[in-house]
Amino acid sequence: MGTSNYQIALLKGDGIGPEVIEAAMTVLQRAGSVHGFNLYYQNVDAGAQYYQRTGESISAASMESIGKADAVLLGAMGLPNVRKPDGTEIAPQIDIREHYKLFASLRPAKLFKGVSGPLRTESVDMLVIRETTEGLFAGRHDRLEPSDSSVSDRMTITRETCEKLFELAFAQARLRRRQGSPGHVTLFDKANVLRSNAFMRKIFDEVAARHPDIGADRIYIDAGSMMMVMNPARFDVIVTENVFGDIVSEIAAGIVGGLGVAPSADVSKEHAVFQPCHGTAPDIAGKGIANPVATILSAAMMLDWIGERHSDTSCLNAAASIRTATARVLESGPRTRDLAGTASSAEVSVAIAAAVL
Repeated sequence: MGTSNYQIALLKGDGIGPEVIEAAMTVLQRAGSVHGFNLYYQNVDAGAQYYQRTGESISAASMESIGKADAVLLGAMGLPNVRKPDGTEIAPQIDIREHYKLFASLRPAKLFKGVSGPLRTESVDMLVIRETTEGLFAGRHDRLEPSDSSVSDRMTITRETCEKLFELAFAQARLRRRQGSPGHVTLFDKANVLRSNAFMRKIFDEVAARHPDIGADRIYIDAGSMMMVMNPARFDVIVTENVFGDIVSEIAAGIVGGLGVAPSADVSKEHAVFQPCHGTAPDIAGKGIANPVATILSAAMMLDWIGERHSDTSCLNAAASIRTATARVLESGPRTRDLAGTASSAEVSVAIAAAVL
């Protein structure tokens, strides 16, 4: 069998985005060499700096071109001082989600040895699944009537998206159980107050009934957020609405040491974008000190995605090897400053690449 070749769309973005992408590419190059596959990169210009030059966050041609790639690897997009006329930041990553109907964000949170979390526990290994196309983001493009007295946002929950989201959650729980996790899904909602969330819980129960081998729970978002901090080992897979998921995934990242070690994937059945959970951090951009681990782990998730879709064990093995190498380096060093180390981004990426076997 010949060496596999895959096309990756790169959106390096703004701030520290290009730096962490370059670090991830160092590790991917080593993984491809060791495990026998080639990645070819297409650089796609998008983000706040692109908006300043062109007046758009991503061109229509670029949006269409990334859909032809095997996967998309994204650094970080947006700058706090670059805003659209309505006052919101430039967010092409959200435009991509909507265009390709990437309905779920997968956000693993694992506490690695050598990384100090804020809690007195060493047992954190959960997956937060955030719905990404509707919920409180549903009205993002609704017409805004100018007013100095009130503004409303719309929350919409649909059966079609909920069923896809919950089926994905139970499939992920089953996959994680094969890897040693409990195999349990918890819905976070506000079904006691919001009618849309009561509807969402009803659909969750219907889907849960189709998967009796997987445990299922329903917890109100406020109580669930507290439980994440009090007893994170309680959770395996958490699934929730868009904005709730945005907040809960940040809590999960904080529990395991911060956004510097928090990867993510935005997925549909046909397309996927892989990116770190952190932002562009313009205050440290260009200093070479950004933590590349979240992007490197996102790249490993990308190889898992490609490997599953193409039944390519070389990519699957490489993904596992990158995770093992990252865990080894996080335990022994070098580590970046946000993890109480002194290393540069490049030093960490080179060390992880060298540990890929």
